[in-house]
Amino acid sequence: MIQQQQQCLSPDCLFSKVYYRPWRGILPSCCMLLIIWLFRKYNSLAQRLILSLSLAAFFDSIAYVMGEVLPDGVLCNFQAWWLTYFDWCALAWVCCITLNLYLIVVKEIRTDRLELAYHCAAWGVPFMLSCLPLFGDYYGPAGAWCWITDEHVAWRFIIWYIPLFTLIFLMMLCYLRIIYVAKQRVTTWSGTYEPSRERRKVVMAEEIKPLKWYPCVYLAVSLFPLLNRIHNAIFPSQPVFILTLLHVISAPLHGLANAFVFGLDKETWGQLTITSLQLAIQSRFCDSTRIREYQTANVHYVAQIDEEDSESCGDDTIVMVSMPSITLKDKGP
Repeated sequence: MIQQQQQCLSPDCLFSKVYYRPWRGILPSCCMLLIIWLFRKYNSLAQRLILSLSLAAFFDSIAYVMGEVLPDGVLCNFQAWWLTYFDWCALAWVCCITLNLYLIVVKEIRTDRLELAYHCAAWGVPFMLSCLPLFGDYYGPAGAWCWITDEHVAWRFIIWYIPLFTLIFLMMLCYLRIIYVAKQRVTTWSGTYEPSRERRKVVMAEEIKPLKWYPCVYLAVSLFPLLNRIHNAIFPSQPVFILTLLHVISAPLHGLANAFVFGLDKETWGQLTITSLQLAIQSRFCDSTRIREYQTANVHYVAQIDEEDSESCGDDTIVMVSMPSITLKDKGP
């Protein structure tokens, strides 16, 4: 009985008990991606950043439903690489969102031209970092999922913990600066009224509104996995049941947390009506708009007028008569 209880407290048993929970991250991410695509929200940079974060969270959640604890081998290494890569991608996109907010609020600059740089950094850097442990065969069984093994704790800090703590600290500084500058601009006013500046403020406010809570939610969801991994690094042979349980429950919930913030947007929530959904679906799949091209030919300009009309109109009067022959060409949808 004691052995059964100890086995039930192991990460393997915890994984089997909460195996269905990763779907809570996959399904909300799919819903976010569907709404962004259906309502064409990707036309703005802010929504494209959210779209990229949702993609990273979606693929990250897939790793948690690959199966139970895997033996050391190719599949285990693949799961470990997948987790490392998309965990890093999610973190990188949160950093890009924070940087984007900082540039908009503090520096007051448009960031559309930085979108390509965001993608290169958020997808490229994680790929290089996730491949490094493969060269030394450092991936293997590591608790509830495959990751960097307990024998290579230093690599956990190099690949994940030190960069994570550094980026979290920098994001906190950025947010403190963003909050301070935003409050200063609300409480102070100087100079003459400039319509262009006011319009720019409105545009920036629209960019800020859907982005501001995503970094905070990421930090909240990552708290327990971070604490559990640190405890495992310090005490590798003494796992704590509560920390492991909270780690297993919260780790796959990035997609659900992002969907919760996504649903807080009043504009998005207002679009989730039956009428709006029907119109959006019709626009996507049943759009019957046809583009037609009208061509004109044989336009005649006549300068001759009758004598009776010329007497009433005067010498300088010119009458123009147009006789077009119009052909209609259907260009299709």
